[in-house]
Amino acid sequence: MPLVTLTVRKPKSAAFKSGVLDAVHAALVSAGVPATDKFQRVIELEADDFRFDPSYPDLGSERNDDFALIEILWSVGRSVKVKRKLLEQLMRDLSAAGLDPENVMVCFKETSWENWSFGGGRLIHT
Repeated sequence: MPLVTLTVRKPKSAAFKSGVLDAVHAALVSAGVPATDKFQRVIELEADDFRFDPSYPDLGSERNDDFALIEILWSVGRSVKVKRKLLEQLMRDLSAAGLDPENVMVCFKETSWENWSFGGGRLIHT
């Protein structure tokens, strides 16, 4: 039940955004998320509204205007091993699509199961 948010600087092509989101979804599915559990959004901001340090903390190459911030909000319980596997596949896929992995930041956010209602106000786990 992840909710994926991709934040980028304007302008980005539909192909760029789809490429990143498709790679994220494939990595999530490989980590055990059902293929139909796909909830994604894109936030495109002007450079003045999306600021980042080009090299923090110690990158191999500097971030540029194609910097992608990927936030994955999902339920608690995934191990560090699962997260590492997901990140390895994601970086491989993004690299194959031409995006420098050093230009990608991923943030996992975890919430408990009882905080999700997918529709109708029904909690799926209580």
